[in-house]
Amino acid sequence: MQQADTLDDTLSMSLGEDYPDIREGVRRICERFPGEYWRRLDEQQRYPEEFVAALTESGFLAALIPEEYEGSGMPLRAAAVILEEIHAAGCNAGACHAQMYTMGTVLRHGSAEQKRRYLPAIARGELRLQAFGVTEPTSGTDTTRLKTRAVREGDHYVVDGQKVWTSRALHSDLMLLLARTTPYEQVQKKSDGLSVFLVDLREARGKGLEIRPLKAMINHNTTEVFFDKLRIPADSLIGQEGKGFRYILDGMNAERILVASEAIGDARWFIRTAVNYANDRQVFQRPIGQNQGIQFPIARAYAETQAADLMLRKAAALFDAGRPCGDEANMGKMLASEASWHAAEACLQTHGGFGFASEYDVERKWRETRLLQIAPISTNLILSYIGQHILGMPRSF
Repeated sequence: MQQADTLDDTLSMSLGEDYPDIREGVRRICERFPGEYWRRLDEQQRYPEEFVAALTESGFLAALIPEEYEGSGMPLRAAAVILEEIHAAGCNAGACHAQMYTMGTVLRHGSAEQKRRYLPAIARGELRLQAFGVTEPTSGTDTTRLKTRAVREGDHYVVDGQKVWTSRALHSDLMLLLARTTPYEQVQKKSDGLSVFLVDLREARGKGLEIRPLKAMINHNTTEVFFDKLRIPADSLIGQEGKGFRYILDGMNAERILVASEAIGDARWFIRTAVNYANDRQVFQRPIGQNQGIQFPIARAYAETQAADLMLRKAAALFDAGRPCGDEANMGKMLASEASWHAAEACLQTHGGFGFASEYDVERKWRETRLLQIAPISTNLILSYIGQHILGMPRSF
């Protein structure tokens, strides 16, 4: 923490509405996908193919892919702005955000051949890298205890195991998979012996890989994935065998900053929607926004959102400068998810019974933003991180 503080003197961080051209471009796309589009998807439990195609064609999903691989080569802050604006417009980036934060693992640790083979095709929209196979039914967030095994046999690895909450696996061509290559009992350090693979789902399905939809409270197109002696080429391995946990950790700060930016967008949507309704809705011959019981929760959510936004901007600035940002990324994610949830609660309460009517989109967005208290990391784990790693208290688990 002290190191970050001493470096802050020279850190540049934009305030206000940065990247205005990107923001305007995202808003124009989102205008084509109003609330009724998302409500229809909810009813049908359908993937937003049209929305993802529009973002792909615009180049926004290739924001973090370097120009040498036909991407835009933008900084993380620009990618965060894209996701924020999607959610501020009432849309949802859950169908495609993984392509941004999984990219770093391939980019930083993949071989030259892997990057040449996959990144340009992803940037052009010919391939989708949307699935991230980490979480398992029995291990949850205790990633080092995962049981999916990958055993080397000649020029292949044989994979057995199960993943859960693997969103978008049915709509992705490639999946980033974390599996144990050395048994837990045989490693000196519990985070050793885990490896990352880039699995071609097109080749694997029906040959030892089964994907089953998992219906949930929100339309996140999530699945369970089963591996039964799936054989994948040895060159599917990213980086060195047994070093995968570190590779995954490398991308977690970026993931938290990006997903937290979605929470900022959600909060802005809720606050704007609540204010408009509170000013228009008349009860007892006066706008309900005149009542402190309505006005104050919205005002508090706005203040929390502004504070969370500043923390996230600092985290992104540190990340883009190549400096340590774990403290800021974790705190920013927690603050943003809580701001969005408080804004959601205020918005729903402001609308009263109408908040539960689908046509207002409040209940849909309320359900969607609730997820951010749990994923990609729960609030309690962040509090544990702050207590142990920032404040120096004993580990709580």
